[in-house]
Amino acid sequence: MSDKLIEFTSASAVWKGFLVGLLNTLRVAALTIVTATMLGVVVGLMRLSRNALLRFLGAAHVEVYRNIPLLVLLLAIYLTVSELLPGVREAVGISGWIYLSKSGLVFAVPQWGEMAVVGSLAVGALLGAWVSHAAQRRTTRQLAAFYGLTACLGSATVLWFVFGMLGGWNQPQPTRFSISGGVQLTPEFVTLWLGLTLFTSASIAEIVRAGVLSVRTDQWLAGMALGLTYGETTSYVVFPQALKLIMPPLSSQYMSLTKNSSLAVLVGYPDLVNIGTTVMNVTGQAIEVIFIIMSVYLVINLLISLAMNGLNQRIMQGQ
Repeated sequence: MSDKLIEFTSASAVWKGFLVGLLNTLRVAALTIVTATMLGVVVGLMRLSRNALLRFLGAAHVEVYRNIPLLVLLLAIYLTVSELLPGVREAVGISGWIYLSKSGLVFAVPQWGEMAVVGSLAVGALLGAWVSHAAQRRTTRQLAAFYGLTACLGSATVLWFVFGMLGGWNQPQPTRFSISGGVQLTPEFVTLWLGLTLFTSASIAEIVRAGVLSVRTDQWLAGMALGLTYGETTSYVVFPQALKLIMPPLSSQYMSLTKNSSLAVLVGYPDLVNIGTTVMNVTGQAIEVIFIIMSVYLVINLLISLAMNGLNQRIMQGQ
C-alpha cells in the first residue's frame, strides 16, 4: 500500500487492511471538507463582489469545475502530475524542507512526530474554544465560532513550528532513487484531494452565493445605514443570516464528497473501496465485502448528517 496510517504487511489480518482503507478514506474526506469549504466560501463571495474581475474569476471557477465530470477531472490531474512533474533526481523545492516530484510532495516535520501533532491540535482547540466563548459577548455566535476556528488553526500552526525548533526537524533528503525522511503525500493522495476540493468547492460556492442573495435587501441597507462597508455588511449582517439556508445543502455536499472519495480506486489510492476490491478478488467473498463497504459509508454519512443537523440547530437558536 502506498499510503497507510498504521503498520500493515502482507502477513497482517484482513480486518487490518479494511482499517487502513477506512482511515485513508476518513483522512481524505476530512481534509477535503475543510479545503473545499474554505475555497467554496471565498469563490462564492467573489461572485458577489463589486469588482468585475473577481466576479469573472469566481464565475469561471464555478462553471469550469461544476461542468467537468469528477472522473475526467481526476484523470486530468493524475496525468498532469505523472507527465509534467520532474523525476526524483530533478525534484524541485527548498533544499532540506520541501520537494515536489513524480513521487509526490515531501516536506519536513518535527522530530517529535505524533506528540507534536497531538500537542498542537490540543492546545489549538483549547485556545480556539476560549476565543469563541469570549467573542460571543461582543458579536454573533456564528462570527464567534469563526474567530475560534481561526485562533485554533493559527495557534496550532505556530505550535507546530515551535515543536520543530525545540526538538529538531525530520528533513527530507534526496537519494539516488527516492527521497528519504520527512512526510510524503503521494501523487494518488494529492490527485484525489485536489480533484475533490476543486469539484466540490464549485457547488459550495453556488450554495454560499444563493444563501447570501436570499437575505432581504433591507438588511444590506440597514448595514450601510450603520456606516459599515460592503465587506463588513456582508460579514457581520448578511452572512450570519444566510447560514440558516446554507447549512442544509452544505450537509448534502459533505456527504456527496465522502461518497465521491470512492473514485480513489481510479488513481490507485488505497481507500476503503480499493482495498475492498482487492480483498474481494483474493477471498472471493463479494457479497460480504460489498456489505461491509456499504455499511461503512452509511455510518459515516449518518454521522456527518447528525453533526451538521446539530450545528444547524445551534445556528437557528442563535438567530
